[in-house]
Amino acid sequence: MSKAKTKDETADAKPKGGKAKKFLLIGIGAIILLGAGVGAGLYATGSGMVAKHEPEDPNRPKLVKRSEEPAEAGGEGGEGKAPEPKIGTITTKTDASPKEAREYEVTYFPIEQTFTANLSDGSGFVQVGLSLATYFDGKVIANINRQMVPIRSAVLMVLSEQDATVLSSVQGKHELQRKLTDAINHILREKEGFGGIDNVYFTNLVIQ
Repeated sequence: MSKAKTKDETADAKPKGGKAKKFLLIGIGAIILLGAGVGAGLYATGSGMVAKHEPEDPNRPKLVKRSEEPAEAGGEGGEGKAPEPKIGTITTKTDASPKEAREYEVTYFPIEQTFTANLSDGSGFVQVGLSLATYFDGKVIANINRQMVPIRSAVLMVLSEQDATVLSSVQGKHELQRKLTDAINHILREKEGFGGIDNVYFTNLVIQ
């Protein structure tokens, strides 16, 4: 009787061992699938397939949407008068001017003091008054005021590299505008992490 009982117990043990093996294989498969899913997710995030959510910087300047109401006379950065600070509502990933410029307000910021520098060829000097244009809000104006010393230095260095013959042409003056815009944006990006200047305009230009 004891031998028969042992056989029955052995027979009952076999299916139990088979079930355990089956559950083990299912568990291993689930772990492999889970690992593959995590790996695919990490790959997609790293490769840019899944967008990363970056917190918005509250101090970053924003574009100012153009108002349908006409600007008041004498305001909006009139000559010799600082513009009222504006609050932007449109966030961008770049500090460059928008392509659809007509959709946004432009602010002109006049620099009070003129700039005077000797020309590179030693033939005389150049004196300019400048007004800076931006489509971004008052944070850019605050950045300009905060970094006025290095901005003035950069402008004077650009002016001292100019040639009287080149500046006498319209093309030369346009080229000087571009160089001054680049120089000022470079200072703002270096010091504040954001440029935002669209162009530099002459309010006064004397070459002697």
